[in-house]
Amino acid sequence: MDTTTSLRTESAVKDRYAAAAKAPEAALCCPISYDPQFLKIIPKEVIEKDYGCGDPSKYLKPGETVLDLGSGTGKICFIAAQVVGPQGRVIGVDMTDDMLEVARRNAPVVAERLGYANVEFRKGRIQDLALDLELLDRELKQHPISDAASFLAADERAQDLRVRHPLVATDSVDVVVSNCVLNLVEAKSKRQLFEEIFRVLKKGGRAVISDIVADEAVPQELQNDPTLWSGCISGALTEAEFLKAFTNAGFYGVQILKRDDSPWQTVKGIEFRSLTIAAYKGKQGPCHDRNQAVVYLGPFKEVLDDDNHRMERGLRYAVCDKTYQLYKKEPYKQCFAFIDPVKPISLEEAKPFDCSRTSLRHPRETKGQEYNITTEASQCCDGGGGNCC
Repeated sequence: MDTTTSLRTESAVKDRYAAAAKAPEAALCCPISYDPQFLKIIPKEVIEKDYGCGDPSKYLKPGETVLDLGSGTGKICFIAAQVVGPQGRVIGVDMTDDMLEVARRNAPVVAERLGYANVEFRKGRIQDLALDLELLDRELKQHPISDAASFLAADERAQDLRVRHPLVATDSVDVVVSNCVLNLVEAKSKRQLFEEIFRVLKKGGRAVISDIVADEAVPQELQNDPTLWSGCISGALTEAEFLKAFTNAGFYGVQILKRDDSPWQTVKGIEFRSLTIAAYKGKQGPCHDRNQAVVYLGPFKEVLDDDNHRMERGLRYAVCDKTYQLYKKEPYKQCFAFIDPVKPISLEEAKPFDCSRTSLRHPRETKGQEYNITTEASQCCDGGGGNCC
């Protein structure tokens, strides 16, 4: 997609969603069932003008700081506000003034019904979460663009705003959610989009994204159609490309939470369906050997993780402390048994661990080479009153 087509596509997206903020457009929306208890306090106008393909809010937890990309009229934000509660916080980002107007006008209504206010809406492009477009608007009103020199000066002001007054700060949110908007970003900016999601998340944070994906690569002639792009069709990545985009940005533990069996639409034989995924941030960092081991519990004969550790079911593997701690959390913790060394090794004492290879850990490495203890049998599984099982 060339620059002219990209600009035409983004303009089509803004125009179509500006119109959809004024009058509902059914063609922009997949049929989604939301928990009705969360819809009771949300004004009808917000619900009628909401467009999405999934419900990432169902995977949130109390107390979290949540960022909703392409928040539109605010429905997911208002649901999230109830899930995270008064100790949590919700930030919606959208680039369409008409959508933001509806969301901001209804935010006090929701806050009054909730009994607390924990939602705010900011103007920005989701592929450039550092640039606050309302601050840039003010700068441009004071310093209008009239020639090449003022254009270059405006670009410098934009970069200064990204550094000094970022729309969303680095390492500042627990969860990034979005509902059918990543496919609307022009092709040349998609890599930056995933990198921005990674940037704003705290270490240990996650992305929970619902989006439209294709079962085949979308041909160029469809990508060049602004109407299909703004309709959440021709900007879709394939299912494999969508997952790979997260791992390329540095995420780990990418997991499909929901995949629609039936396609939302089929265009020229290509199926477009909703997918909801989770992806985690935090596998970066040094590797230390603390004599820990893990056992993959199955059910598959073997697995390969995001750092290319290949593990067979039932065997005891050496892992670094970083991997050990990651495995003890979602989404891995149900898949492994964890073996701590009898004699703990502090991080200060730990030697570097070579994570480029996968090796077995002999039991005496965790027990200690001189380990030689005999114990009596532990209590039988029936409580000790009968035969052992």
